[in-house]
Amino acid sequence: MEKNHKIRSLSDILDIKKLMNVDKPIETANGLPNQCYTSKEYLEYERDRIFCDKWTVIGVGNSIPNPGDAKPYNLLGIPLMIVRDKDLKIRVFHNVCSHRGFKLLDKPCTLKNVIRCPYHSWSYDFKGNLLATPHIGGLNIHNSDKFNKNQSNLKEVRSKIWMDIIFVNINANEIDFEDYIKPLEDRWSRFINHDDQKLLVHSNDYGSFDLTVKCNWKFAIENYCESYHLPTIHPELNKVSNINDHYHIQGLPNRFAGQGSEKYEQPVKGNKKFDTFNNWEKKSLKNSEYIALFPNVMIGLHIDHFYVFWLEPIGINKTKEHMQMYYIGEKSANGEELKDLRKENARFWKDVMLEDISAIEGMQEGRGSPTYNGGNFSPVMDQPTHQFHKWVANSLI
Repeated sequence: MEKNHKIRSLSDILDIKKLMNVDKPIETANGLPNQCYTSKEYLEYERDRIFCDKWTVIGVGNSIPNPGDAKPYNLLGIPLMIVRDKDLKIRVFHNVCSHRGFKLLDKPCTLKNVIRCPYHSWSYDFKGNLLATPHIGGLNIHNSDKFNKNQSNLKEVRSKIWMDIIFVNINANEIDFEDYIKPLEDRWSRFINHDDQKLLVHSNDYGSFDLTVKCNWKFAIENYCESYHLPTIHPELNKVSNINDHYHIQGLPNRFAGQGSEKYEQPVKGNKKFDTFNNWEKKSLKNSEYIALFPNVMIGLHIDHFYVFWLEPIGINKTKEHMQMYYIGEKSANGEELKDLRKENARFWKDVMLEDISAIEGMQEGRGSPTYNGGNFSPVMDQPTHQFHKWVANSLI
């Protein structure tokens, strides 16, 4: 019999002492060890301890706007399925038939009345209840006293929608989402409230783009958290919103980090501007904030628009980045008179994200060095990035 190579613990993959060094004060801490960016065995461990244990983003509600809309999602080998039911509620299920384990959904679609398995036609409603079991008792006998349908419903995943972002907690062991998101909502209460959140509308014409990058997902978060790289990676942006105009954001208890700017200028075309949030405090009209909500979503909040930039890990050194843009009200989001302004705003953000690719892919290539010890941090400039490293390390340990 072939020897079992199953990983027994994290210490089989990397040096735990190096991982513990991450949690030291920033002046003496190291970053995460190389294996956290290069080891496929580590990625398997990370999938369970971070992506399954935590509130993880797998998409946005706008991607399935109508009843019956459904799409599959693969979380590092775990097949999931996102469905909007007839009551317009978004539900997430394990994308597998309870009969013989066949994958139910292969591509995005609009279902009519049921989720039907292509293998033996077992069918489920949009709430996951098993409805039909053709020929289960023999030819043309579709029910059986020996089989209880209620015990074979689809397995629903714990999920929550916030600002149209779809969060899941696959292992159902994280704190309630309301408690999880409260520190960020408290911080942003001076900008927006729950009524303002309801005003957000996705832009259908210039509201999304995807980028595939050749690096580990964590590099995108690390880079997003800090403004230290503005002068070198974003020279044009730095002219408008200088590094000196930025401030650090560290959201305790250690669930998010990022940066803010005090020099945001609303996009203008002629005399046209986007509508703005109603409750934004007057003394902060030029503030914008860029939050990485751990593990895998980056959010940009401005007085006149909001974006969701979420990460889909494909492999240890491959990530898909998904950008979704929202505005305040239908006129700003989809009105014809502001179409050119939306186009320009989307182009601006795509250019910024494209500029970051050289940085995050360069860090991935650098992790091939056996002498690299995880790196050091600037005690002044790298505090939010160090916070993310600590969050990962503590989640693993």
